[in-house]
Amino acid sequence: MDRCARWTGLLVGLLAARMVSSNDGLGVGMLYAIPVFGLCAVAGVLVGDALTAPPRGTVRTAGLTPRRMRDYVPPRMTALLLAEAAALVVVLTVAAAVASPDDMGRAGRSLTITCPGDRTTSSSPWPGLFYSLPILAALAVSTAACAWSLARIARRPGNEQTRHNRSLATVAAWGLLVSTPLLGATSTASGALMDTDCDGMVGRLATWVLWPTALVALITVPWCLFTLLAPKAGVRR
Repeated sequence: MDRCARWTGLLVGLLAARMVSSNDGLGVGMLYAIPVFGLCAVAGVLVGDALTAPPRGTVRTAGLTPRRMRDYVPPRMTALLLAEAAALVVVLTVAAAVASPDDMGRAGRSLTITCPGDRTTSSSPWPGLFYSLPILAALAVSTAACAWSLARIARRPGNEQTRHNRSLATVAAWGLLVSTPLLGATSTASGALMDTDCDGMVGRLATWVLWPTALVALITVPWCLFTLLAPKAGVRR
């Protein structure tokens, strides 16, 4: 039942994400499709948790130490994803601060640089407010939903392995909601900087930071997706 509910959540998430992304407008549809898929995946984990009956037995024992959420999340993956979430917020904040309107007047969708001789050059798309606001809103909602899910999983009756597996699946779903926008934001920003011919040393330094960050996010996306499809956590003693 647990696996069936988790895979159903993934299937529903794919269908819902496709419906949302079909109403695409300058890439905004895809920004909403990513959190829709991740939240459906988390919902599948929660449904499987709710439908799984607690273990029965004549005598049950439990420790006096209360179960905490941090005891069940994967430490290395969680640390990496928190670092990526912080990097995403920094990239979007800086990009929004230097963004400018595009040729249609849409705020925060272009990067305009003044070159020597009062010549200006613009590059679009750029991850300014036009894109960063939906990303940050989705990140806030998904983070709250995943934190609530992890707290609920930790309090639920069951065995330790099941709690670890469900927590791992939830963290992996949140990881998709972090690493995918980070990959898109860093690759878009670095592409826009490379498209300009007078970004200077600051632009080159930014590109050298953005590309490694995009590479880490590129590796994290399939890792989280594979973990979400087949979570199998090791129980820490």
